Amino acid sequence: MTPEQQRRVRDLFEMAVERDPADVSAWVEHEAADDSTVRAEVLSLVQHHSRAGAFLSAPIVEDAPDLLTEDGPLAPGAVLGVYTIVREIGRGGMGRVYLASDSRLGRTVALKALAPHLTSDPSQRERLRREARAAASLTHPGICTVYALEEIDGDLFIASEFVDGRTLGEEIRSGRRPSQDDFLRTARELTAALSSAHAKGIVHRDLKPDNVMRGPDGRLKILDFGLARVDRDDAVAPRVTQPGLLLGTPAYMAPEQINGMPVDARADVFAVGVLLHEYACGVHPFMAPTALATVARVLESDVRSLATVANVPSRLADVIAKCLQKAPEQRFGSAAELLGALDAAEFERPAKPPHAAWWRIHQVVIVLLYVTAAMLAWQIKEWVETPVTVAVFLALGAAATIAGVLRGHLVFTELMNRSRLTTERRRTRQAARLIDLLSALLLFVDASIVAGTRALPAVFTIALALGIALASVVLEPATTAAAFGEEP
Repeated sequence: MTPEQQRRVRDLFEMAVERDPADVSAWVEHEAADDSTVRAEVLSLVQHHSRAGAFLSAPIVEDAPDLLTEDGPLAPGAVLGVYTIVREIGRGGMGRVYLASDSRLGRTVALKALAPHLTSDPSQRERLRREARAAASLTHPGICTVYALEEIDGDLFIASEFVDGRTLGEEIRSGRRPSQDDFLRTARELTAALSSAHAKGIVHRDLKPDNVMRGPDGRLKILDFGLARVDRDDAVAPRVTQPGLLLGTPAYMAPEQINGMPVDARADVFAVGVLLHEYACGVHPFMAPTALATVARVLESDVRSLATVANVPSRLADVIAKCLQKAPEQRFGSAAELLGALDAAEFERPAKPPHAAWWRIHQVVIVLLYVTAAMLAWQIKEWVETPVTVAVFLALGAAATIAGVLRGHLVFTELMNRSRLTTERRRTRQAARLIDLLSALLLFVDASIVAGTRALPAVFTIALALGIALASVVLEPATTAAAFGEEP
């Protein structure tokens, strides 16, 4: 293959991994129709890429469940020492996790049965014992407590606190985006817990949304510290990780971790940046059509500022951007440094817009105008009861109800969930303006009916119609721009 063909293969392959896997073969056939050698080579690379991507994105246990336990899952009611299995609650490359009862202390625990490929070597088992003891020393309220490392019938089990709640991954997948206050509170809780571990030389290595649980009290807990790496004893003990074995989730790994290089607290800082970016906007910062393309973006691509894709202040977005730097030395050195930056960003966060109160008053005034319009339409119907005045009264009553609900919703959102306000204003803008103008038209109809017999009420009705129309077309855009810096 000539150098020119090699360059073309490389360029076509890089474009192919970004395309939908369903049509990539047809695309390659079209793009390389004039060169069968290039076409065959690109299709071969795409095929290998597809298999590799499936390996990265699918849990290994789906293809090789025998790696978890030699005898398969434990049945409910099975007894292991002082533990009685209730049910299986999870699984992963590290092993199966069971809900179990501890008869010794009368409590419910999460019991992780470690996979044989992690425990088969005596040096690995000793390393696991040391790391489990270190993890058990972590007493921060934001870290799931490790109770014990148990050896039962030759198998190793980690018993830890059972946290019944909802993971951040579930919150992200729900589609609800956090307010600025919720985002900052979540970031600080997560970072404070991680800082406690880093202070003791413990690196998590597999921090991701599904390893962070929000308990019933709303507080966060980081899970799976039982297999974290302890920095301080690296010089005297071998690592659990074997050559060629990648522990963790590639989409949340720092570039140096993906490349198999030594990692420290800065790898966790990178994972926190990925997690918080995804939590804020609902989209993974390195999202790509395939798993392998996602990993390639982690290694090579820059991330758009969080301030451009979510309702996050630029100062806070800069903190997240520093977490996502490719080179470890360009990130925060530890979670403690990150926590300090978050505190500084919170202190510098701008106060609520000074004109927001006037915007709320404007919404309330329009609702009062609608109530007045509905009452006036009823009075006109009483003076001159015709099918037209009855219809106008009914229409204005419905319009007043809809307008009141829409504007009440906006005021509530501005007070309780400001991050959603821009979206909600845009969603309701057209409907609110249409109702305003239609109501003004209906009032003009009522005014024309009573103008011949009751001039003063007719003038008042026309003035009310003009007031509603002008408030919608002229005043509301101005108050919105003054309060939030943009048109509604």
